[in-house]
Amino acid sequence: MPYALKVEFAADRKIRQRNKFWYRVAHWPIWIFVFFLAPGPLTFELFAHGGNAGNWYWLLVVLAGTGIAGLFGQLPGVEPKPYILFFSEDKPNTMYRRVCYTFAWNALLNFALMNMAGTVQAVITGHWEMKSLYTHYYFWVLGVIVALGLFGLLPRAGRSTKDEGVERRYFYGAVWSITLTQTLMLILWKTLPKNHATDIVKLCVFAFSLFVWGTVSVWGLLPRTRPILPGEAVVAD
Repeated sequence: MPYALKVEFAADRKIRQRNKFWYRVAHWPIWIFVFFLAPGPLTFELFAHGGNAGNWYWLLVVLAGTGIAGLFGQLPGVEPKPYILFFSEDKPNTMYRRVCYTFAWNALLNFALMNMAGTVQAVITGHWEMKSLYTHYYFWVLGVIVALGLFGLLPRAGRSTKDEGVERRYFYGAVWSITLTQTLMLILWKTLPKNHATDIVKLCVFAFSLFVWGTVSVWGLLPRTRPILPGEAVVAD
């Protein structure tokens, strides 16, 4: 039957029984980045002022923690073999997957929310208060996201993997939309003069970019944003 959105069929996907060494190594930096971003105020200092010794100390902690977890196959994509093979199988989601994807959602949603709020505030008041936002509100949002992850209410961080074929598209759709938008905003922040007119431009670009990439993701036009429909088996990347 025809579908309005671009989809994939699980039976058409090549089944991978083991992950190659370089595949596992390539996924490690992803989780280094996710957990390195976790202390938001520290990350803000890095992007705003070039960072300090605290950023280096935290990086060493993250390298050690993710390195040990990776050696024991306790990071998504770094496992010796894929955890999810069969589509829509009601299989318990592992704790390491739930923790990793919860913090990945934090890296996406929390920073986007803080930066959007800061841009809106700058347009309304004429003053940038990003440091204050990160200091006073970042960890509250982190707490909410972690709580949602604990209760299994975040895509890919639920108690079961039965909806993985659809949940992955929500996750990668957010990755594409927010990462591309945040990168564009960083370029604008560094290149545009600081005045009220450019603040309005930044807010408009922020909202428009999220809308465009979000729409493209919904239609399954970006890698890994197509729903996987039932079939024989699936390897969940």
